[in-house]
Amino acid sequence: MSESSAEVVAHAAGAAVAASAAGAAGGWRRATGIAGVAIGVVAAGAAAGVALERMTVGRGMRQKARLALDSAGPYGSLRGMPGKAFADDGTELYYEVDDLDPEAAPAAIGPRRRRLFGRKAPAPVTVVFSHGYCLSQDSWHFQRAALRGVVRTVHWDQRSHGRSGRGVAQGRDEPVTIEQLGRDLKAVIDAAAPEGPIVLVGHSMGGMTVMALADQYPELVRERVVGVAFVGTSSGRLGEVNYGLPVAGVNAVRRVLPGVLKAMGQRAELVEKGRRATADLFAGVIKRYSFASRDVDPAVARFAERMIESTPIDVVAEYYPAFNDHDKTEALAHFADMPVLVLAGVQDLVTPSEHSEAIADLLPDAELVLVPDAGHLVMLEHPEVVTDRLADLLTRTGAVPAGATVKGYGSTSTAQPG
Repeated sequence: MSESSAEVVAHAAGAAVAASAAGAAGGWRRATGIAGVAIGVVAAGAAAGVALERMTVGRGMRQKARLALDSAGPYGSLRGMPGKAFADDGTELYYEVDDLDPEAAPAAIGPRRRRLFGRKAPAPVTVVFSHGYCLSQDSWHFQRAALRGVVRTVHWDQRSHGRSGRGVAQGRDEPVTIEQLGRDLKAVIDAAAPEGPIVLVGHSMGGMTVMALADQYPELVRERVVGVAFVGTSSGRLGEVNYGLPVAGVNAVRRVLPGVLKAMGQRAELVEKGRRATADLFAGVIKRYSFASRDVDPAVARFAERMIESTPIDVVAEYYPAFNDHDKTEALAHFADMPVLVLAGVQDLVTPSEHSEAIADLLPDAELVLVPDAGHLVMLEHPEVVTDRLADLLTRTGAVPAGATVKGYGSTSTAQPG
């Protein structure tokens, strides 16, 4: 999941089994026990690796390694000017703005920008980044670092994620919908970028959020959006994704998962204890569904694990139904007359690259980039590729002058916060 069953399954695989063994009431034990059998199919590959690790590395040593990675990794440390927007149901949405470097501004407002936007001194182009499910705005760490000072950017946390507030409507038992996320994005744009041209960038659920914005506010897209990037996302048919599993395993998970997640959300405190108790298995599942490279930086993998761990299980549960209902294929037409980047990892098990190809087929002028040896979190796994293609998109939209230099902050092995 970042956006459909995969990360939900990642949570559920450890949590359901652990909750079953936690000594809860008999009914809960039976429910999670049955779920554990079905969901265990998902975790089988990761569990084998974890079992081997347990034979060679003590639990205390693994805990020390995690602490060392947490202290050494700079990922997620970048902060900007904070702000708050409020959704139509009153949910508080947290965002941060990284403004243009004043010294770079004169170069940014050149003849090309004046021709494009028809103003002698246009409001700076704002690039709005929307993150995926179970992640936060920090998932764009490398791209944020590379673009700092070169272009104005807004990074926000989706409702119930990161530093944003819990969904007010969800407190009234109203379901989360992708349409609601589109309205949330509109509230953030109104607060953080009320004027001037916009480039929208969305990963996985964030890409779906961008599509929902266009579906509900086509005039905003027509009048202000000058470019869009869809990274590892889908316009629909997520119910057909098999997550790299045999058909029997997928069908078993789909039958029990909605009910199990609902039960988990009602016993959140107990399930959170279960997640902590199964951290090793959980980490293995996250890595399998997030990355494809064998040599992914351990600190980056741990960073992704921390983001996903921080999403409460009741939030995981309340979001799940929204993805099967997602269908924004027709909304893509609103982006037909602008520069578009569609990028995905070839080995993405969550939103397979075929979904990105389907988006590109509907936007024939889009640039389609399929990254070999990359999984769902391609912007963390191969940040240099994503940053390079984003920089090119921003140049094509006029957001970044052709002569601008984007920092070479793409390597996961040598990067330090700027």
